Amino acid sequence: MPWTEITRPYYERRGQRYASDCSDEEWALAAPFMPPVSKVGRPRTTDLRTVWNAIQYMAATGCQWAQLPKDFPPVATVRYYFYQRRNSGLLDLLNEILVSACRVVCRAAR
Repeated sequence: MPWTEITRPYYERRGQRYASDCSDEEWALAAPFMPPVSKVGRPRTTDLRTVWNAIQYMAATGCQWAQLPKDFPPVATVRYYFYQRRNSGLLDLLNEILVSACRVVCRAAR
């Protein structure tokens, strides 16, 4: 799709720390796939949106775990959530749902 003055603001990423960070609308789609707060154990101190942004950053840049910028949660935390989501099949499910939603939007726009 060519950039136009109408479409450019919709895809603007300047207000975010990294270009891979998710917008509020994108987070609303991904948040239900994050684990709920546990009723036992220590309270969660990590913001899951930041973890998701770190996973997106790694997917976009292809960096190694050790090269994850320091302003994201610790590498071990991001790796834990990534492997948990991947091994349970939730990343595949999330991808399938996002592709389906995109197709519905594109079909409605015709």
